[in-house]
Amino acid sequence: MKLLRYGEMGSERPGLLDADGTIRDLSAHVADIAGTTLHPASLDMLSKLDAKSLPVVSGKPRLGACVAGTGKFICIGLNYSDHAAETGATVPPEPIIFMKASSAIVGPDDDVLIPRGSEKTDWEVELGVIIGRKAKYVSEADALDYVAGYCVAHDVSERAFQAERQGQWTKGKSCDTFGPTGPWLVTKDEVADPHNLKMWLTVNGKTMQNGSTRTMVYGVAYLVSYLSQFMSLHPGDIISTGTPPGVGLGMKPPVFLKAGDVVELGIEGLGQQKQTFKADV
Repeated sequence: MKLLRYGEMGSERPGLLDADGTIRDLSAHVADIAGTTLHPASLDMLSKLDAKSLPVVSGKPRLGACVAGTGKFICIGLNYSDHAAETGATVPPEPIIFMKASSAIVGPDDDVLIPRGSEKTDWEVELGVIIGRKAKYVSEADALDYVAGYCVAHDVSERAFQAERQGQWTKGKSCDTFGPTGPWLVTKDEVADPHNLKMWLTVNGKTMQNGSTRTMVYGVAYLVSYLSQFMSLHPGDIISTGTPPGVGLGMKPPVFLKAGDVVELGIEGLGQQKQTFKADV
């Protein structure tokens, strides 16, 4: 299934995308795409619904973030071997973990705000992993049992805030609107191999990233298991698993985003996003 949330910000309703690409309303069956809705039993219930019998959502509504109630937005740094190479970094012996504030989360096509004082706002297309039930001390062999599905995630980053200011990476990752997710949560049964998905990103129509999850160093099951040794993962938590090469920081000379730029990005089978960047005044 492709589950989504549609409507004005703060008033989104649950829906799904049927086989014909039509949005269908799920409000009669679940309150939101969040919490217990993400549990395997609930997803199984939704999968048995006759999509054609669900109300059609007319027009082209705004799409919200594909999952609500995210408590933790956990990101993995330098998790693609070719991206590590372009930045001059070595592949870390263990996953690099940092947090993106949940207040950064927006819909897939919402405007992204370049924060005040920013001169190095950058792009990163990433595979998002959405947790479906509480995971604590889980084994790698069982880890995928705790995954509800996958989504496109845009890990927008302000490189100066991230690396040139004192402290952790989090403040360069957590600015308002720096976490577009969606357009939909694709349940894991529709993704045969999350480690073999094409991914791409363009800026003003020019291809910047053209990679694949094949070059991911630490895979989905490993990351879920690894993270669960340090913290409980809860339904709706998102793991953003890293980016392939082609970020602005890695270019010679570096290239960064400015107001008016349009970024489009997508992952094979998971949909695509489109954002206009604007100054946060």
